[in-house]
Amino acid sequence: MTPSNRLTSSNALTPSLTRRPPCTVLRHEGRIVGSYVHRPQLPGMLAPRPYLHPVRTLGGATVTGLRPAEHPAHLGVSMAVPEVAGRDFRGGPGRLDHQGSQRHLSWLLRDPDGFVEELSWTAGGRQLLLERRTVAVRALGTGCWALDFTSALTNVTGREIGIGATGHAGGFCWPLPRRPEPAHVFSADGEGEAAVHGRPADWLALATDDWTLVFAGATGDTRADPWCVRTGEHPGVGSALAWERPLPIAPADTVTRRIVTAVADGRLDRPAAARIAGQLSDKGAAV
Repeated sequence: MTPSNRLTSSNALTPSLTRRPPCTVLRHEGRIVGSYVHRPQLPGMLAPRPYLHPVRTLGGATVTGLRPAEHPAHLGVSMAVPEVAGRDFRGGPGRLDHQGSQRHLSWLLRDPDGFVEELSWTAGGRQLLLERRTVAVRALGTGCWALDFTSALTNVTGREIGIGATGHAGGFCWPLPRRPEPAHVFSADGEGEAAVHGRPADWLALATDDWTLVFAGATGDTRADPWCVRTGEHPGVGSALAWERPLPIAPADTVTRRIVTAVADGRLDRPAAARIAGQLSDKGAAV
């Protein structure tokens, strides 16, 4: 990414989207591979937040899900945290009086291949977190590209607050489109949902006949977080900031996580996924 403001909303680029919320398109070598909705028009019960959808392979296959009827708070690629200082930033019915929202404040950088954004995490009329979010498109070779997603959350309350332990995803979330046949999931350490769900792993992959996604924690702190993986009725991948114990954040401290996801056409096997994973983080990967 280079500093500029050349990237415009897709409303200006694609007239058919004029009735949708403003969104920013991401490109890889001139090809649109993702749309980022930075000012979503959503009810409060969904914990409104910016999200990426659709995200596509270079061949055009959609690899994100959005608002399935039974889980309308599943909002593409986003930061969805069930509890921050007692407030819900993931969304869903039954807790409307506890819901928070993430609000776009400003662009610090915006280019066709990515952006840096500031967001306010607010609940009950009070700002709890200030987020600096960096999203970038990376080239990986023929038939593949990568989405580089970094979230830096700073406690701005003046007192210690906590991210609640939930035993499931709470942080980076990537809902998947539903398919007749579940995706095959594997990591460097195991194969199948039971082998990877709730466990840390340097990388994991979900593969179908149409596409493969390879997720890698790009920092040590990110790799230490357990993955939440579902391949059945409500498929998706997430990373948990707080699984068994709450994560405290002291006043003015920042919690940073970075996940890089390779988006490939077709089905990749374990050796191919491992080779790609080695390009995604600061550590490399083993087969």
